[in-house]
Amino acid sequence: MDILNQMLARAKANPQRIVLPEGDEPRTLEAANIILKDQIAKLILIGNPDTIHQMAQEKGYAYIDQATIVDPETDSRMPVYANLLYELRKAKGMTEEEAAAKAKNPLYLGCLMIKNGDADGELAGARGTTADTIRPAFQILKTKPGVSVVSGAFLMFTPAKNLGEDGFLVFADCAVNPCPNAQELAQIAISTAETARAIAGIEPRVAMLSFSTKGSAKHELVDKVTEATKLAKELAPDLMLDGELQADAALIEKVAATKAPNSPVAGKANVLVFPDLQAGNIGYKLVERFSGADAVGPILQGIAAPVNDLSRGCKVQDIVQMVIITACQAIH
Repeated sequence: MDILNQMLARAKANPQRIVLPEGDEPRTLEAANIILKDQIAKLILIGNPDTIHQMAQEKGYAYIDQATIVDPETDSRMPVYANLLYELRKAKGMTEEEAAAKAKNPLYLGCLMIKNGDADGELAGARGTTADTIRPAFQILKTKPGVSVVSGAFLMFTPAKNLGEDGFLVFADCAVNPCPNAQELAQIAISTAETARAIAGIEPRVAMLSFSTKGSAKHELVDKVTEATKLAKELAPDLMLDGELQADAALIEKVAATKAPNSPVAGKANVLVFPDLQAGNIGYKLVERFSGADAVGPILQGIAAPVNDLSRGCKVQDIVQMVIITACQAIH
């Protein structure tokens, strides 16, 4: 996985300040020790320092002392973060007392630290749901300019070296939006292209997937993809993007030569944008299970600063990889 090694090298060359709100979660703490040992990032752990140090001592995690530990109950900067949250949310009816209480929530505090310039990115979700992770990011960091939708991409490392970028592809949206409209799908395409550049360092060739290729079928679901393709081209005219394309036309040159001979993307796509969450989620899991591919993600896209989500069933190595990815997003 040369791309993963390149990402690791970028992260180590420019260490970013990554917040881990679940500082006393066992897998997170073990991953933190690895990250600090290998000097991948500068870590901020949120939690009780005594608890974290005791856990680290019991497990022999010698590098946890290099982390910054922020205790929401005692940290001297809490009034600053509480006031920042109040200013951001008072128009929505939040009181100063509510802001002070909410700022102690580690997931809110992590986003407030990023907003205040004290951190560069956040990774959470080993304990909580995706909604728990995304909600504070929406409220505090909001979305990037021109983007109204957050989406989730997976890095797919497949054994099919003839596809994508030597077997590497980016799939989206596989995690967040059940049924995006054409405007949202266009934004997802542009965000996923940016993810491909920022994290993998590749030049994206984006295929807007459908069950139709260039008008081979007529249906309102096809119309949505063709409209999204048109909008994405208007929003990002320099982006190599085309649609609507069936998956085989997007990936296989011989098929592309027949179905879409004039397409700049068909037959060589390395970014696949699925028409809805059902297709995306099913698609990435089928590729993962049938081909033995490694699926890394989901990587959250569209937020104004890097905030990523973990599966509650994640492994230690998953956390390490996602810290590397979050760092690469922050660097970009």
